[in-house]
Amino acid sequence: MDSHESEIQGVVLVVEDDPLVQRALGRLFRKAGHRVELFENLASFMARDLPDDPTCLVLDLHLPDGNGLEIVDALHAGGTPVPAVVITAHGDVPTTVRAMRKGAVELIEKPFDNDQVLAAVAEGLARDAKDRAARRRRDAARGLLESLSPREREVFDLVVEGLANKVVASRLGVAEKTVKVHRARAMKKMDATSLADLIFIANTARSSEP
Repeated sequence: MDSHESEIQGVVLVVEDDPLVQRALGRLFRKAGHRVELFENLASFMARDLPDDPTCLVLDLHLPDGNGLEIVDALHAGGTPVPAVVITAHGDVPTTVRAMRKGAVELIEKPFDNDQVLAAVAEGLARDAKDRAARRRRDAARGLLESLSPREREVFDLVVEGLANKVVASRLGVAEKTVKVHRARAMKKMDATSLADLIFIANTARSSEP
């Protein structure tokens, strides 16, 4: 069994204008068990909606219609970061540093080593799977917060700061009994059994990562 078959299997999007290199990469990734889509330029890639499964982008640095790093940067800026493995025939230190800063997993020079490319893609897919899970947790937590009424949210925000019910009541100008009622309702809606649960949900919802 190939050493990379035990890695996360996902979708590999290859953007490469050289037909021979494109086909070679396609065969390499399919053999490793990944789903592969091939694009000959940036325009055709950008016209495709990103997959819902763990995804890694493999692209040439210099393409007929632009620089591959521009797409990596645009995806991150647009809130849909996709781990990328950048392949180039003209690698240098400044280019490598720039690629890493823009979120590339690795910059690999041609002619490339198949094992090196497979390892980089495996890392990219693992990173994307982890990031997608984190986004799902964050979105779920934000959905729970949105289910709260305005008053329940006010109580929630003060409770997770560590304030006692009596202090929360004073801050909001309501009876302590009212705070207890809203706190109980908030905990029920959020399926929380403790203050620690509420704090965890709050921190998850506020997370900006990935």
